[in-house]
Amino acid sequence: MPHSVIAKGNVAVITGGASGIGLAAAAAFARAGMKVCIADVDEARLAEAATKLSSVTSATHVMTFAADVSKAESVTELERAVGAHFGGTDLLMNNAGIQPGSTLFGEPDNWQRIIGVNMWGIINGARIFAPNMIARGKAGLIINTGSKQGITTPPGDPAYNVSKAGVKAFTEALQHELRNTRDCHVTAHLMIPGFVFTGLTANGRTEKPAGAWTPEQTVDFMLAGLEAGDFYILCPDNDVPRTLDEKRMLWAAGDIVENRPPLSRWHPDYADAFKKFVDRS
Repeated sequence: MPHSVIAKGNVAVITGGASGIGLAAAAAFARAGMKVCIADVDEARLAEAATKLSSVTSATHVMTFAADVSKAESVTELERAVGAHFGGTDLLMNNAGIQPGSTLFGEPDNWQRIIGVNMWGIINGARIFAPNMIARGKAGLIINTGSKQGITTPPGDPAYNVSKAGVKAFTEALQHELRNTRDCHVTAHLMIPGFVFTGLTANGRTEKPAGAWTPEQTVDFMLAGLEAGDFYILCPDNDVPRTLDEKRMLWAAGDIVENRPPLSRWHPDYADAFKKFVDRS
């Protein structure tokens, strides 16, 4: 059985909902009988996505909204529009994200945009939607899309890592706040995708790499995690099993505990030690 919130007549709002994981999630919610609002910055893609969703649900159950989640006023307009159209929100999936690439000393505008969308988009979504979701007195879900890169922070894309590390810390704080709020029936969950073949990760490829999951596989795993009541929904893929993800994360935490250099997993002096750690049963 799916999570009780994912039910006929309830309302789901998905940012970054015009493609990739967001669109796959919207389709899954629609198939469950939910009314869905997909929000994105690209109006043309929103129209295409709405057409696709109308093949699995009534067009009257699909709403689109052009929003820039990095701007609080835009998210406020989205929340009000959903309330006016559908009567409120039962499930919020803060999923919008960008990954144009970054360098440590690169253009500050690029950093501002990445952090604005990836981190502030989630902060804005939760802070603006949650109060009214709580006030309804109903069960509700807030799902924030993070990344393994926000936990192990590999070298190569520091702005993205910083933004997703912020998502992890914020979502943990959000769930703590919700569970300690009287008469609150809303829970928060951190979605941590693996390698998923989307427009964000395609890099010019037109065919899915063997190691990647599809957005639909990722959403199916998310739904199972929500049903189980998981906070950390750590998704594997066809390349990296959960056991390896866990060891990579434990090693990253060990850099602090063992006082190793930061990102020692990529430090040549620690290559053998990391391999032995991974190989250890």
